[in-house]
Amino acid sequence: MPRTNPDTPRGSWSTPDLDAPRYSQSLARGLAILRCFTPERPVLGIADIADELGMSRSTTHRYVITLVALGYLEQGASRKYRLGLHGTDLGLAALNSTGLREPAHLDLEDLRNQTACTTSLAVLDKTEIVYLDRVRSATRGQDDTGDLGLGPGSRLPAYCTAMGKLLVAVRPQDERDRLVADMTLTKRGPNTITSKKALVAELDAIRDEDFAAGDQELAAGLYAIAAPVTNEKGDVVAAVSLAADSQAISFDEMVERLGPPLVATAERISARLGYQGGEA
Repeated sequence: MPRTNPDTPRGSWSTPDLDAPRYSQSLARGLAILRCFTPERPVLGIADIADELGMSRSTTHRYVITLVALGYLEQGASRKYRLGLHGTDLGLAALNSTGLREPAHLDLEDLRNQTACTTSLAVLDKTEIVYLDRVRSATRGQDDTGDLGLGPGSRLPAYCTAMGKLLVAVRPQDERDRLVADMTLTKRGPNTITSKKALVAELDAIRDEDFAAGDQELAAGLYAIAAPVTNEKGDVVAAVSLAADSQAISFDEMVERLGPPLVATAERISARLGYQGGEA
């Protein structure tokens, strides 16, 4: 199974001081406005954005109409705003630029066909995962995440997803500690981990096993398992997961029967990225 090398240099995770003179505050504000739009909040008004960012309504309106003129936002009949096509194009370009989505897609389809479960590929972005690809199960009742509207570009908190827990677990210890410290553990499903002490223990176990599982942590009735994708340097750069409805399969059966084909798929994707196996 692919493993990360904890001694391999990684980019440090930190939040820059955007008030420093070398940064453009105007650009930072414009991008912050775009980041306000999420799958959970796809439509926002000026007041919503201003309140979230702590900006005045007049300043917010000036930035927003500029983003509308440039095509990054568009205004609907409700006089509220949503991401425009230029904003969507940027997101898709960023997803494709990782170099992970294209080589993995056929493997995700094969895994879906083999297991009848929804398959996904995601990367870590600070305390969230970002979906690069998702192939939904064709079997009715096998996937309880349909109502969440997940797809490429969707984000979820790392702490309550199998892929997120795995990707946090394999980070260098100091970075992992910072990530956990920045998390707010809100209950999402019946078994969501809401104690940081319990989360750290879970991350330790996941790092030892190179495998993660979630028993109704994101949503009621949803099981998920995840395995790491490793690049040629031995770094875990993404995770592959299976998701299934609890009415279609038991949690233990999912781990025991579907874990091996999931790991095999992650290994094939890793090999496409140049990973040779063993310790880096």
